[in-house]
Amino acid sequence: MALPLPPGLTPAEVAFLCEMELVTVIPRQKLDSLHLLGGPVPVLQPPLRNNVPLWLALLLKKQRRANIVPPPWLNVESLSAILDHETERAPEDFSPPPKLPPIGDESSIISPPFLPTSTADGQPNALPYHWMELGEILLEAASDDFEDVDQVRRLLRDLREARLAKLRSGIDALDSGGGKPMNGIGGMEVAEGRSFICGVIDSLRKIGAAKEMAKREREDEDRTGYQGTADDEDEDMDMLR
Repeated sequence: MALPLPPGLTPAEVAFLCEMELVTVIPRQKLDSLHLLGGPVPVLQPPLRNNVPLWLALLLKKQRRANIVPPPWLNVESLSAILDHETERAPEDFSPPPKLPPIGDESSIISPPFLPTSTADGQPNALPYHWMELGEILLEAASDDFEDVDQVRRLLRDLREARLAKLRSGIDALDSGGGKPMNGIGGMEVAEGRSFICGVIDSLRKIGAAKEMAKREREDEDRTGYQGTADDEDEDMDMLR
C-alpha cells in the first residue's frame, strides 16, 4: 500500500523546478541551436550573451563551454539593499518581488515562477520566486563567476535567517485570529515552512474548537440552571433529619 504524499511540493521538487529558470551565459565556443520542450535555444556564439535554462547552463559550465552571468539581484550591492529593507526599512514585511512585465510584452506569455527574473536583464534589488535555491546552485557550480563570492554567501545566509525569523513571527498574528502578508515569499521558503506552519495552524484550530465547546457548555449551564441529581436530594433529606 502506497503511503499518502505530503501536501504541496517538497524542497527537492522545488529545486527541480528551479532548474527551468532562465539565466544568462557567455559561451566559450559555438553551440548549434537546440530544440527543447520549453522552446528552441538559439545558436550560442562567443562572446555574445544568451539566455538558457539553468540546467543547460550548469551542464555547459561543467563542460567548461560557457560562463554564467550572475543575475543583477545576486551581487553585494543588491543583496545589501534587500537585507536593509528586510531588517530596517520594513521589518514586518517581506521585500517586494520583481515587477511583472506589462500586458502585451513577449515575456508576459510566461507565467510565474518562470519569468526571466534571473537573467542579466533582470530587475535588481528584488528577490525572484526561486531566489534561495537559485543562489545556492549558482554559488556552488559557478563560484568563479562572482566578484566577491564570500560576501555574497554571507549576505544570502543573513537574508535567509532574517526572512525565516520574520516568517515564524507571524504565528503570533495567527494565534490572535489575524493574518500574515505573504507577498514576496519564495518557493523554497514555502516548501520548508509548510509543515511547520500547517502544524501550528492545525494546533491553533484544535485549541480554538476546544475553547468554543467549553464556552457553549458554560452558556448552556447558565441558561438552563443547575439541575440536582437524585443523590443530591437524598443528601439534603439526611441533613434535615
